[in-house]
Amino acid sequence: MNKLTVWLIKIAGAFLVIFLITGRAYSQAGKSLTINQAYDLARKNYPLTEQLGLIARSAEFTVANAAKGYLPVFSVNGQATYQSAVTSFPFSIPGFTAPEYSRDQYRFYTEADQLIYDGGVIKNEKETAEATRAVQQQSVEVELYALYDRVNQLFFGALLADEELKENDLLKMDIRNGINKAKALVANGVAYRSSVDELSAQLMQAEQARVELASVKTAFLNMLGYFLNEPVNDSTVLVKPDEPELSDEVTRPELLQFDYQQKIYDLQGKLLNVQLRPHISFFVQGGYARPGLNMLSNNFEWYYLGGLRFNWNLGSLYTLKNQRSLLDINRQTLQLQKETFLFNTTLVMKQQSADVNKYRRLIMQDDSIIDLRESVKKASYAQLENGVLSAHDYITEVNAEDQARQSKITHEVQLLQSKYSYKNTVGDIKK
Repeated sequence: MNKLTVWLIKIAGAFLVIFLITGRAYSQAGKSLTINQAYDLARKNYPLTEQLGLIARSAEFTVANAAKGYLPVFSVNGQATYQSAVTSFPFSIPGFTAPEYSRDQYRFYTEADQLIYDGGVIKNEKETAEATRAVQQQSVEVELYALYDRVNQLFFGALLADEELKENDLLKMDIRNGINKAKALVANGVAYRSSVDELSAQLMQAEQARVELASVKTAFLNMLGYFLNEPVNDSTVLVKPDEPELSDEVTRPELLQFDYQQKIYDLQGKLLNVQLRPHISFFVQGGYARPGLNMLSNNFEWYYLGGLRFNWNLGSLYTLKNQRSLLDINRQTLQLQKETFLFNTTLVMKQQSADVNKYRRLIMQDDSIIDLRESVKKASYAQLENGVLSAHDYITEVNAEDQARQSKITHEVQLLQSKYSYKNTVGDIKK
């Protein structure tokens, strides 16, 4: 084996080690999850989503059945009757014997009826089936849309707990720094051991707070994972979304549902007019009867006949005016429901918009408060280091700065959640 081969083997081995280490680190880091991915997975996993396919299939069958109205209709009929009287001739003709008809008569026949013109009934049935499908599917969309608000609550709840855990780490770092300085002062005889104990107790309380925060985050992640049907745990990295742009245009799925329902009422109004039109069909009939078509014969005979059939049913005229009045009432009711929905939605939008503005102002104040608290903490740390400040007073300032940072973290997440709740209210949550 020459030197070049040995050198290449060493390089290959080095790359293999790097690949294994990198891959292991990647697998330990966990996967990331964005809010839009959460929306998509929740919608995909929710059992109600399967109903959309069932509604589509049902509409296809309904339309197909309506279209079969143009196919010829075959029927097999038969009757046997006994009559109290039959046709007879009241006169006699020399050389001609009049036939005598039996009072029991029979008729068995097959008929084929082909629709030629139905006034538009079948077309109306097909359009109504499509409109009904749209209403039913949009009703499911309305229910699915409610998922996004539940995903918001879980996602931002876990995100807030995660951000508070990060702040908890900073708090513990400040407390540990204080413990180290207090130990140094105790060693130099310028501080009491109680200072170290007080700081250590505060560190333990911070650890307890971390346990509680971690438990809250795990609970949110477990519920979120159940919604998404995906493994979501502490190793999952929740991607903090950017602040979205807000729009005042309402595009909620309920509005389409109102429009589709209005189309059904329009089709029902057309059907009232369609039902007043005549129906025309072509028919062919063939059978075996006694008597047959020859009225002078009393024998069983085969026969056939064909022609056009005209039918004009005007019975719906009696209820036409009332039916139209009922449709007008339904349209007005639907319009009131739509206006009520928009009214309530606008109220929610105004409240959520006020919340967004409130959190923006609070965050601006949070920054000023944090700067002041940080300055005081630094001064307290210097005083603790010089032995002119007690550990208790130092802890007070550390907690004050931590509380200020916690407030900002909470307000930032609340601002994001308010904006996404606003987007959910107006209907552009996925944009």
